[in-house]
Amino acid sequence: PIIRHVIDRRQFGGTVAAFATVGTLNERVMNAAQPAAKIKEVSADLVIIGGGLGGCSAAIAALRNGLRVVLTEETDWIGGQLTSQAVPPDEHRWIETHGANASYRELRRRIRDYYRQHYPLTDAARQTTLLNPGNGSVSRLCHEPRVALAVLRDWFAPYVSNGKLTLMTECKAIGSELMGDLVQSVTVTSLRSSQLRVLTASFFIDASELGDLLPLTQTEFVTGSESRSETNELHAPDQAGPDNQQAFTICFPIEYVAGADHTIEQPAEYKFWRDFVPQLVPAWPGRLLDFTYTHPRSGMPRKLGFNPLGPKSGGVINLWRYRRIVDATNFKDGTYGGDISLVNWPQNDYVLGNLVGVSDQQWRDHMNQAKQLSLSLMYWLQTEVPRFDGGQGYPELRLRGDIVGTDDGLAKYPYVRESRRIRACFTVLEEHVGVEQRGSISGKSGDELKATTFGDSVGVGSYGIDLHPSTGGDNYIDFAALPFQVPLGALLPRRVQNLVAASKNIGVTHITGGCYRMHPVEWGIGEAAGCLIAYSLANRLKPQAIHQSARRLEAFQKMLQTQGVEISWS
Repeated sequence: PIIRHVIDRRQFGGTVAAFATVGTLNERVMNAAQPAAKIKEVSADLVIIGGGLGGCSAAIAALRNGLRVVLTEETDWIGGQLTSQAVPPDEHRWIETHGANASYRELRRRIRDYYRQHYPLTDAARQTTLLNPGNGSVSRLCHEPRVALAVLRDWFAPYVSNGKLTLMTECKAIGSELMGDLVQSVTVTSLRSSQLRVLTASFFIDASELGDLLPLTQTEFVTGSESRSETNELHAPDQAGPDNQQAFTICFPIEYVAGADHTIEQPAEYKFWRDFVPQLVPAWPGRLLDFTYTHPRSGMPRKLGFNPLGPKSGGVINLWRYRRIVDATNFKDGTYGGDISLVNWPQNDYVLGNLVGVSDQQWRDHMNQAKQLSLSLMYWLQTEVPRFDGGQGYPELRLRGDIVGTDDGLAKYPYVRESRRIRACFTVLEEHVGVEQRGSISGKSGDELKATTFGDSVGVGSYGIDLHPSTGGDNYIDFAALPFQVPLGALLPRRVQNLVAASKNIGVTHITGGCYRMHPVEWGIGEAAGCLIAYSLANRLKPQAIHQSARRLEAFQKMLQTQGVEISWS
């Protein structure tokens, strides 16, 4: 069969196209991109593209099962949602005891232990078993992004030292070599030096934030919203909208320092964003930079509160406390100038364009505009927001770029809620997990109502179906979902045989992606993918062969359970 090598045009100014030819891979890439350079090949059992939570857990699972792994990450921080995107974990109420893998709870234990070992906690905080460093209300474990980064780096350290793990940060996939339905290699470029590497392996995992490997490997995928006629989902639109994707957000940490003035320079696009009214259906209640927003469940205008000075906020919640990652009272006097909160709010959701399905220039433009939105929100908080104690603005707020490792004070990477999604062997629909549609199908309600039981389950999760405003003009779509399972079929492309999805790119819809995208679920998906590759190599099987055989599937599920993976809620 003809070997095809596909290179992302955007990496080389639009001059490189997909082509078919003969000759060595190095010759073809050098001719196309770097005529004078020798391109190094790096081989492993498994190549993982994307060092977010799914990629990290996939690597941990594969490494503990004896595989040699290459893990790449586009930023210089592994950890994705928890680190480079700076989003504290969003989890269900049972997370401390069940409903997540043992390794995920180990991650949470290590984060708490890191604080106990390295931070000047008060005696009371140190003795708190379920320490919540920020005492934020969104999670039982609100913490600084760089603590999770340190924990993950420590976790990988022995494998890096013994050569089992090759960790390549600031590295982006730009091409692939294919033979029929098999991926032979993936070409990556260093974002620091532009040096190319060709990564070869028996198996590949796409754990990137946007499903970057799917178009490069010609793996069939879906973007945006499916139509109701296609999925029969109650909350799906009448017409499909491939470009109708959830907002992404540039998050940022802020600290309150009493008596200080840390007002930033007015952002270049401040006047635009100060007066911006999102054009959504149902209608947004007014300006985006205001604390009246659309309540996700009711669809009615609701008032959010903001008060860095205390618990009272004048709204349904106090945004300051919601994602607070440092509660200064947990630490000895003088450790912090004040509390630190993470801003991931309705007010900095960016709805004017996508990061998927756009040109490189459009990608940069949307990123720059989203950063301007977040900086404008910061400036508005410092200068114009009504103070809870009277007056306008909190100049005492300061950006803490050191918390997220940046000069501009904003997270390294956008918080991505929606990715390209594989056309999978099985796709999870609203009828499988949504309370309303599931109830109408089963005729049950209350405690009798359960999500669909998947015979090929490789994980569990629980979260409401939570879709943020979209670039297609949808306001919040938010409704109840049942504690669910992760079916193996959702991780497997229909055609490509040695590629597995391990992030938000699995076989879910625009609707069901709203409950499968959170921290513990992504971690569990990645762990299942890493274990699957290990089992496939040990038994010389393709993942699809495991999925299609009841006997092999049962044996694989037993392997998962012996390694602490939860596959059911019973």
